[in-house]
Amino acid sequence: MSSLLLLTNALQPSTEVLPALGLLLHTVRVAPAEGPALVDTPGADVILIDGRRDLPQVRSLCQLLRSTGPGCPLILVVTEGGLAAVTADWGIDDVLLDTAGPAEVEARLRLALGRQQMTGDDSPMEIRNGDLSVDEATYSAKLKGRVLDLTFKEFELLKYLAQHPGRVFTRAQLLQEVWGYDYFGGTRTVDVHVRRLRAKLGPEHESLIGTVRNVGYRFVTPEKTDRGAEESKAKAGVEAKPKTDRRSSDGGPDTASGRGGEQTARTPVPAKAQAKA
Repeated sequence: MSSLLLLTNALQPSTEVLPALGLLLHTVRVAPAEGPALVDTPGADVILIDGRRDLPQVRSLCQLLRSTGPGCPLILVVTEGGLAAVTADWGIDDVLLDTAGPAEVEARLRLALGRQQMTGDDSPMEIRNGDLSVDEATYSAKLKGRVLDLTFKEFELLKYLAQHPGRVFTRAQLLQEVWGYDYFGGTRTVDVHVRRLRAKLGPEHESLIGTVRNVGYRFVTPEKTDRGAEESKAKAGVEAKPKTDRRSSDGGPDTASGRGGEQTARTPVPAKAQAKA
């Protein structure tokens, strides 16, 4: 027997939302389908969300739940007509029709809990690359401990690139992997999101997302960016080093080497030669 939390604004939730729940032996608690109401809501094994009406608001609620990391599966209850509106960016784990029978509801609950237990310990919930950390459980990203204010798609793009450091992706590949097959926008969308991401990373770390000309983008590991910066500084130092002339101690040309000008020292004249003269 599991503890279920049903989020709904229905007047008679036990009979309206998912009638089959009344035929199962699970403990069901009901709470309003509103963000503020979830603050004091006790934990549950599975959260059921009433998505039969007002799909845009329900979508926002699902994304809020996923970003706050409840730590349990999210199952959306919808009508057959609402199935077409549900996409991967809702952040849910499964979908149930409100007309589903007890056997189907029980099977989906069992599978959702089983997947949670199997992947809970094995799948990494946090991606770390240098000063950047991406937490999949809370849908948050931090840079040197500073929380980045990212939209959902900006987070998904940063997470996907950070999961494959060094690998180059074309704009079409990123559009397919991050936005999904059902997105019909152009690849310009990727450029816009990369530009916004770099702005939020800041001048010091914007190079984490590197551009491969005429190809696409890649995540540059911090070690490579640091090494590149050091090499650039060293190169600039060599170019800026002034050329020095070899000078004698009195500031004139170095006459000893014969390269600074004519030698001024004369060869001594023998004494006999002076007498004849």
